[in-house]
Amino acid sequence: MKVTIDGHEIEVEPGTTILQAARMIGGEVVPPAMCYYSKLKGSGGKCRCCLVEVSKGSEADPRPMPKLMASCVTGVMDGMEVKSTSSPRVTEARKSVTEFLLINHPLDCPVCDQAGECDLQNLSYNNGKEATRFHEEKRTFEPENIGENIQLHMNRCILCYRCVYTADQLTDCRSHGVIGRGDHAQISTYISKAIDNEFSGNMIDVCPVGALTDKTFRFKSRVWFNKPFNAHRDCDKCCGKTTLWMFGNEIQRVTARKDEYHEVEEFICNECRFDHKEVNDWVIEGPRKFEKFSVINQNNYTRKMDTVKIATEKQILMGRDLDRKKISMKDVPLNEGNTLKQ
Repeated sequence: MKVTIDGHEIEVEPGTTILQAARMIGGEVVPPAMCYYSKLKGSGGKCRCCLVEVSKGSEADPRPMPKLMASCVTGVMDGMEVKSTSSPRVTEARKSVTEFLLINHPLDCPVCDQAGECDLQNLSYNNGKEATRFHEEKRTFEPENIGENIQLHMNRCILCYRCVYTADQLTDCRSHGVIGRGDHAQISTYISKAIDNEFSGNMIDVCPVGALTDKTFRFKSRVWFNKPFNAHRDCDKCCGKTTLWMFGNEIQRVTARKDEYHEVEEFICNECRFDHKEVNDWVIEGPRKFEKFSVINQNNYTRKMDTVKIATEKQILMGRDLDRKKISMKDVPLNEGNTLKQ
C-alpha cells in the first residue's frame, strides 16, 4: 500500500504505522516521539507529540480525518495522505503538547546529566514557546532511592512508561511501575524495593528525559566533553556491543548503542554497563557516528579543526578573524552615522 507524507510517497507493508512510514522516508517529515519505542511492545499513544493531520483517509474513503491523529498508533491505509510539518494545525498542536510537558518539568538543565542528549530539550528547541502561561506551583516529589546504580528524579518524569515496558519485557521480576492517579501519578518501586535485576540499566537508556540517570556517571562530565566510541566484549549475558563515553583514557560511562532516533539497537546487561570501566576490558571499534547538528558534534574529533592563534593587542584578546571582528569591531568604520548620541 502507498502513503504520502508531506508530498513524499512511499510504499509500505500492511500494518505499518504513519510514524514508521515517516521514519522510512526520513528527514524533517519524521514526527517527534517521546513515548513510542520500536523495541518495546505496547509503547506509544501517550505523549501526543507525534500528532499528524490525515488530509485523505484512503483511496476507498478519501474523507479527511477530523481530528489530529497520533502517528505512532495510527495504521497506514492505501492511498492515505498525511501532513506533518506542512500543516499549521500540527505545528500549533506540537507547541501545545510541548508546553504541557514543560508545565511541571523543572528548569534544571544546567545540572541535569541528560543535558545534551535529551529528547525533551530537542522537542522544546523545535516546538517550544518563548514565554510560559503557567503560574501555579509545579508538581514535586520527594527523593526516592531505587538502587545503587540508577538515580530517580521523579520531578523530571513525563510518564512515558518506557521504563515500565522495559522491565516488563526484559526481566521476569519487575519491581516498579506507575502508582497514583492523575497529577499524583509517579514512577516508584513497590514498598520501597530496590531495582536490582540484571537488565535494569536499560531503563536509563530508554528514558527520554533526565528522570532516570546513571549514578556512576552522576555530575562527572557533560556529554559533549566525552568522546563516544563503539566497543564490544565477549559477554554471556548480552550482545556485549556498547558505546564507551571517554574523557581522555578514562571510561566515564557505558551505554547501549543507539540509532538516529535515539533508540537502543540491542539491550545490554548491567555487568557490561557498570562493572567494566577499564579500557583493557573492551575491543574498541572506532568513533561512534552522531547526528550532524547534535551538541555532541560540537566536540567532533573526526573533522579538521582550525588552529586558534592567541595574541593581545591593546588589551583585547585576539582569536580567529571572525571572532576578532565580532568582538573588537576593528573593521567597522567609525563615522557620524553610527556614533552614539548623548
